[in-house]
Amino acid sequence: MRVLVGPRTDDLDELYAVPRRPWLRVNMISTVDGAATGDSGKSGSINNAVDKQVFHLLRAQCDVIVVGAGTARIEGYGPAVRPLVVVSRQDTAPEGLRDAPPGSVSVEPLGDPVAFKASLVERGWTNILCEGGPSLLRDLLAAGVVDELCSTTVPRLIGGDHLRITSGPPIDVPLDLHTLIEAEGTLLARWLVSPGSESAASS
Repeated sequence: MRVLVGPRTDDLDELYAVPRRPWLRVNMISTVDGAATGDSGKSGSINNAVDKQVFHLLRAQCDVIVVGAGTARIEGYGPAVRPLVVVSRQDTAPEGLRDAPPGSVSVEPLGDPVAFKASLVERGWTNILCEGGPSLLRDLLAAGVVDELCSTTVPRLIGGDHLRITSGPPIDVPLDLHTLIEAEGTLLARWLVSPGSESAASS
C-alpha cells in the first residue's frame, strides 16, 4: 500500500496506471457519510476539483467508458473522449447522446457480465472504465468481473437519504487497498478486488 499526501500532477498518471490488461475498473464518489449523490440526485453535486482531476485522468487512460443508462440520463452525459457503452435494457440512448458522432456511442444490455466484459475486450478495449451507477457496480461486482474500484471520498457530511455507491441485493466483496492519496482533504483510493471474490457475492 502507498499513502501519499498531495502528489504532483505529473505523478498521477503513473499512480493510476493499470497493472495489466484486460482490466476493468469502476470510478465512484461519495461523501464521508456515504452519500453517492447530493440533493440534486447527481454525483456532480458532491464532487470537487480534486475528484474532477482524477475523473478526467481515468477517462484519458482508458479505451472505453461504460455507464448505466440511468446514470447517463441523470448526470446529463454527452459525447466523451473515448467510445461510450451505455448499459440499458432498452435499445435507446439517453437524450444527450442521441446526436453523438456515429460509432462513438453504443447501447447494449448487460446480460451475462462475464460475456459482456469479454465482448469489450474482443473489440480491443482492454482498459475498461465504468462510471456506475450503483446498480451496475453491484451487478459487476457480484459477477466477479471488476478488477479495481477507484473511490473518491469528499470531505463533506450531507445527511438525508441518498444512494450509496452500490445498490441492490447484498454482496460481500473483499478489497485490498492499493494506494491512498490525500489532497485538499479529499481521499482518493485505489481498491483492488480480491481474486475469487465473486464466490462471496450473494445474488
